[in-house]
Amino acid sequence: MYRRLILPLIAPLLVVGCQAQSQPLPKSEKLSPEKVAAIAERIDSQYAKLSAELRSQVLTTVVRSLDEMVFIEGGEFEMGDFGAPCDFDQTNMGTWPYGYEPDELCPITPKFHDDYLHQVRLSSYYLASYQTRLGDFDLFRTSQGLPLFDVEYRDRRDLAGEFDPNKPAPPKEWQEAKDYCLWLGQLSGYPVGLPTEAQWEYAARNRGQYVQFPTDTGSLDYGRNIPRDEDTDIHPVGQFAPNPLGLYDMAGNATDWVNDWYDPDYYRNSPADNPQGPTTGAQKIRRGSNYFESGWQSANTVRRWADKPEQDGYYPGTSFRCAIQLDHEL
Repeated sequence: MYRRLILPLIAPLLVVGCQAQSQPLPKSEKLSPEKVAAIAERIDSQYAKLSAELRSQVLTTVVRSLDEMVFIEGGEFEMGDFGAPCDFDQTNMGTWPYGYEPDELCPITPKFHDDYLHQVRLSSYYLASYQTRLGDFDLFRTSQGLPLFDVEYRDRRDLAGEFDPNKPAPPKEWQEAKDYCLWLGQLSGYPVGLPTEAQWEYAARNRGQYVQFPTDTGSLDYGRNIPRDEDTDIHPVGQFAPNPLGLYDMAGNATDWVNDWYDPDYYRNSPADNPQGPTTGAQKIRRGSNYFESGWQSANTVRRWADKPEQDGYYPGTSFRCAIQLDHEL
């Protein structure tokens, strides 16, 4: 009889003791406590050999990454180089077509195979408001048992600023960017990956409007919504005004890898609905502009930058942001 009475009293004490020892779950702006708990359980199961502190950091990173996603309502737009005045004022662009007939405008870019306008219809999706932070990329590599990139340079005092955890992550290979986004997807339970080229342009153009520069005004205000041309180093993410959708650094600082392979003729053959790019290729596409380029020449919404997917090193100025392929809100 004594044993029957004491056992029910011991069990609640054990439960309370376990809860007291566990760390509180991070609060989320978008996810319910149940979803956060499910992510935490997935992380604990997959990374049981990591320390509790590292698992907590991974959880915080995943939850924050989802909270920082911007829901982009889908729609239809005319993708490609829609033209600008031949002598435009980058600081005061005005409204397209700027008082001209569209066929009187000059190309925004002289090359890059973006001049074939074509209709595109996109489903709704999410896009990260910030490029992936270097610190988050470091945590991803650590969770995979990989060394930090350029670890031999990180103790040099003259290079300390290069490894600021809030600067854009500089993957050496396109696949590393893809793998990071897939990692977020695996741990969160959502379909996370790199955005398509069409998704990037649609978001940069404020849901497909005829906007030349992906800034809050559509014009360039150096030092406020885009880095100054004379800046010689890359900035931490989110230092300049976002575009109207709340997306930062679409105009400058670092380029974004997107998911698509590159084909100079793809615009002529692109399907209208949710184009995914060619099925194969030798180059991947980067979008946006980086810190060592002249803003008025490169920071437009239509330029396509084809590049080999394997780089020679972890170079600042090349980064990425993730997307969730989900047509409804989290």
